[in-house]
Amino acid sequence: MGAADLGKDPSEVAEMFDATAKRYDLMNSLFTLGNDRIWRMQMNRAVAAQPGERILDVAAGTGTSSAPMAKAGALVTALDFSEGMIAEGRRRYPEIEFVHGDAQDLPFDDETFDAVTISFGFRNVQDPKAALAEFYRVLKPGGRLVVCEASKPPLRIARAGHRAFLRTVPVVGRVSSNPDSYRYLVESIEAWPDQQTLSRWIRSAGFTRVAHRDLTMGAVALHRGRKPTEQTMRMDIIERPAADEATA
Repeated sequence: MGAADLGKDPSEVAEMFDATAKRYDLMNSLFTLGNDRIWRMQMNRAVAAQPGERILDVAAGTGTSSAPMAKAGALVTALDFSEGMIAEGRRRYPEIEFVHGDAQDLPFDDETFDAVTISFGFRNVQDPKAALAEFYRVLKPGGRLVVCEASKPPLRIARAGHRAFLRTVPVVGRVSSNPDSYRYLVESIEAWPDQQTLSRWIRSAGFTRVAHRDLTMGAVALHRGRKPTEQTMRMDIIERPAADEATA
């Protein structure tokens, strides 16, 4: 599964999420001490959904991230590869369109959406770079990408505390009905790249204005990018030779 392969087959991961769908959001809040709500709030602020915009929420799960964007008046499509998550999302948010699909092969036409977002699901994608290419494809020119994902605290003391916390998760998970899901949670977080690496992936997919902001000392990072318009692409071509001459 790419950077967070962990020897897992995508269908096995989907089945794992199917089994935890009804309790997924509750367990997220418990294990993040409620911080997941703050992170999703920051993500929604970054998306800045506008009435009438078409927004694709990838790895949407039960629609927790999709709901505030829909409430803001956006036309949200919530996509996930877990049928169990989708079923729970449809039960909770019947007004949102839920679609079963793969982030690496999106079932949408080119230049369909004003924004694409993915929250805490990028680690579960088999090939993140292929998914970024798909996000770029389905975005309209000028469209925005927002990624909210677990990351690497840059400060040594914060990294040590983060690792210590992660080690407690599988221990607590042993008393659950699905302990494998908690082991996978920790392993996928540890295998996921740091902020600079993800930013490079986003730029390599063609996005411009790429930036990230650390949340909770870098345990989570919020990444943003834009699909360039023809005008911004022309400006980049004009400015690049000047920059090259300045450094020659």
